[in-house]
Amino acid sequence: MAPRFKNLDGSIPQSFNTVFKWAVADKLAGRRRKSPDRAPVPTVEPDLAALATPPAPGEGARLTWLGHASWLVQLDGLSLLIDPVLRDAINVVIRRNVPPGVPPEKLPPITASLVSHNHYDHLDLPSLEQVRAPIVTGLGHARLFRGAKLPCTELDWWGSTKVGPVTVHYVPSQHWSRRGLNDANEMLWGGFVIEGSSARLYHSGDTAYFDGFKEIGRRYPGIDAAMLPIGAYDPAWFMSKQHMNPEEAVQSFEDLGARHFMAMHWGTFKLTDEPLNEPPQRLDAEWTRRAWPREKLHVLAVGESLTVRNG
Repeated sequence: MAPRFKNLDGSIPQSFNTVFKWAVADKLAGRRRKSPDRAPVPTVEPDLAALATPPAPGEGARLTWLGHASWLVQLDGLSLLIDPVLRDAINVVIRRNVPPGVPPEKLPPITASLVSHNHYDHLDLPSLEQVRAPIVTGLGHARLFRGAKLPCTELDWWGSTKVGPVTVHYVPSQHWSRRGLNDANEMLWGGFVIEGSSARLYHSGDTAYFDGFKEIGRRYPGIDAAMLPIGAYDPAWFMSKQHMNPEEAVQSFEDLGARHFMAMHWGTFKLTDEPLNEPPQRLDAEWTRRAWPREKLHVLAVGESLTVRNG
């Protein structure tokens, strides 16, 4: 059966053969880079009193990194979650390196959860069920949430919906999807542009570097903060078609024309072969090489917040 969805360039980066070569053949042959399953990653205690009150209209947006690709985004009196994965492990096997920045029971009331795609490190059904907020995601996902009785709004690329006063746009990424044995690429993958009264935000979801960043920047100029992945890139022969390395993430930031770089997708789960704490080191080196302003780069600690606004 032909895949239902493809990338903008017509590609589908995954096949059984490439997964088997990386996961099994190269491992057995000793060709994979070895690194520890654990590493020190900065964490801070979240300011729960501040998080209890989202910024009002005109006050910008508060972004709190919860680890991996999970964010608490608060603006215009609302609290949104993006890709909340808040349990101790994904898929039973892969355990967290650091706890979530805010435990689910201490989150403020959530208006909606935005889910970029169906991979288990981005769509964690138990976390979403615990939060009990309506879902905004890509085409093909609603059936996953029917049993949990979670309302779901599905969007195609470039589609939009309103969450209270906030507009959420679903935008392309360069990736793929699979949740079971027989559902490859039957659910759409993507990222989000979130527009409020005084901030425009971008979350890429999972993505390789692709020309779509320039188009997203063209359609949504003036992005105040771009949440961009910097980890899960080694080995490049396998990962570069689905994830960015730190240098590519910096180039995507330039393509988007965004004002602030917010690093994510590193340090939480050991998914690939690079050391867990290597991505921010490479990111810092690339930023230094380009001699860009340091105040635009943000590698938050898990649990840390930053407020951004227009202008």
